[in-house]
Amino acid sequence: MTERQLKLLYDIKIAIDEIDSYFESGNSTYANYSSNVLLKRAVERNLEIIGEAMNRLLREDPEFTIENAVRIIGLRNQIIHGYDSISDENIWGIVTLHLPKLKSEVNSLIKK
Repeated sequence: MTERQLKLLYDIKIAIDEIDSYFESGNSTYANYSSNVLLKRAVERNLEIIGEAMNRLLREDPEFTIENAVRIIGLRNQIIHGYDSISDENIWGIVTLHLPKLKSEVNSLIKK
């Protein structure tokens, strides 16, 4: 793994850790998320960063193996270009169901 790839993995890790930190105070419910515009925008911004870092990883090495990498990039594109079609339910599902797996995957790659 190159130094640049490692840096991009750290960018993803930091963005995930930041999203996790938003929910540490026990406000990790969908109702709290969907009613807080500032929180939603902060989560979306970090998802954009994750998607852009993933895009750069795949541009550098198309064989780089992260499950759902193409879907992660697609989410980034949807947030940026299709911002008016983003649903709170979709983002909440990604944060609660898919982000923990990505975090584990990225942490494993960083440790190698």
